[in-house]
Amino acid sequence: MTGAPRPGSIRVAVPDDSLFGPENLPYGIFAPPGGEFRVGTRLGDTVLDLSALFEDPVFARADLNAFLAAGASRWREVRDHLRALAETAIPADALFPLSTVRMKLPVRIGDYVDFYASIDHATNLGRLFRPDSEPLLPNWRHLPVGYHGRAGTVVVSGTPVIRPQGQRRTDSGTPDFGPSRRLDIEAELGFVVGTGSVLGVPVTVDEFTEHVFGVGLVNDWSARDIQAWEYQPLGPFLGKSFTTSLSAWITPLDALANARVPLPTQTPEPLPYLRGGDDHGLDIDLTVRWNDEVVAHPPYARMYWSPAQMLAHLTANGASVRPGDLYASGTISGPAADQRGSFIELSWGGTKPVTVGREVRTFLADGDRVTITATAPGTAGRPIGLGEVSGLILPAR
Repeated sequence: MTGAPRPGSIRVAVPDDSLFGPENLPYGIFAPPGGEFRVGTRLGDTVLDLSALFEDPVFARADLNAFLAAGASRWREVRDHLRALAETAIPADALFPLSTVRMKLPVRIGDYVDFYASIDHATNLGRLFRPDSEPLLPNWRHLPVGYHGRAGTVVVSGTPVIRPQGQRRTDSGTPDFGPSRRLDIEAELGFVVGTGSVLGVPVTVDEFTEHVFGVGLVNDWSARDIQAWEYQPLGPFLGKSFTTSLSAWITPLDALANARVPLPTQTPEPLPYLRGGDDHGLDIDLTVRWNDEVVAHPPYARMYWSPAQMLAHLTANGASVRPGDLYASGTISGPAADQRGSFIELSWGGTKPVTVGREVRTFLADGDRVTITATAPGTAGRPIGLGEVSGLILPAR
């Protein structure tokens, strides 16, 4: 799997408390100083150049798609070899300090689907928007609600977010056009498809790990005023499609083996196509920072619909998936006020302002930065980290 040993091999020093030890090894696309983009993995604060470590042209590409298409057995073979290398010596010319490299979007995304899988988030929004009705709509407990997003505006973490413009309803009930005044975040977990499926053939719940390669943090930026005016009857459109941020690092599912947890009780029992023998949730804790101040800790373990159920529903009608496709969980929220993964919930529709630094806020202002991080139980008895997703708000153009 590797070329001939080269002189100057060294062992990468990784502190015991690092969230990116040998049990993690997320994948990304990086460029060293003066070099071209290629596939790398992160070990501590060092990037390992896989194009220099493996005699495989898929690692010299500027996206992960060809590696994803190789399938689960190849993913595990490469991961096992990288873990062994991480415990020994690695050629020095395959190592780059993380602080010196450039990162880009790790996958070429053909399709993007956003779900609405948190019962706490859906309940909160139902209470905000329909205070005199049941918070959950009749279909919510029967299927993972979702919509197709815009794959072309998914960007890598660190890309600035330009404030969107669109139609907004005025106090008179008629619309005007201008920059969003209620710009928001949605703290989510994204799932990157590895092996594709055949058009017309659904993917079952128990086939999840053979089709999904790994996970990355997602911020699905949302313009709530634009969304509120446009979304009936066809759902999200311009209020969502302007920018979605994805982490530069994709954590493989195998790194999350110890993060598996039982799903919450699902009532009523889902239809047979949404049931499987190995279905599970994930114990992943997110942290949301607004201008460097921690404002929320959304818990992914409380999500009502599992990643496998989302994929099964996405393909239930015969729709196919391809390597690099992305689907996201929807906003992750918990029952407590400090577990809400969107600012519309955190400020309760703008009626309960949040103090950020010394300023009182409800929604995002130009110049604000939001950074989402996450940890999960690792396979070595210590936590691992997911690559952060961050974005700075710039004025509308």
